Amino acid sequence: MLRLGSPASESREMDLDDIFFARLKLMIIMAKAYLNGCPMGEYRRKSMIDNADHVEAESIDIGGLVDGLPLKQKVSGNSIYDHLFYQRVKLLAVMVKAAAKGFPMGEHRKSAMEENIDTICQTLMFSSGAEDIAFLKVA
Repeated sequence: MLRLGSPASESREMDLDDIFFARLKLMIIMAKAYLNGCPMGEYRRKSMIDNADHVEAESIDIGGLVDGLPLKQKVSGNSIYDHLFYQRVKLLAVMVKAAAKGFPMGEHRKSAMEENIDTICQTLMFSSGAEDIAFLKVA
């Protein structure tokens, strides 16, 4: 029998942080698809708005953007996710919601969105190149 997945010694239950980072990566893929000109139907728009709402709310909670006191600092490898990281994530969520709602995005806003995505990806060590979203072009 072929066994896939993590070894039993490395497996654990998913926590809220895992869900947050999975949603963040999905939002980055959606934003890159928008920037690359992929079509946005009604379902994609709705999913972009819903996902961005969740990511925005969680980045405010986790990053302590309301009271200035982060709940905890995330350590992954050598990088620490500080309040600036969560502010960038919140900004990206707002930009994604604006794009999904059909607000005009000029070249300056698009380049600001792309720069923000690149900075977030660099922090996450997540590659969000165009080859990662080729499957979205069929939708």
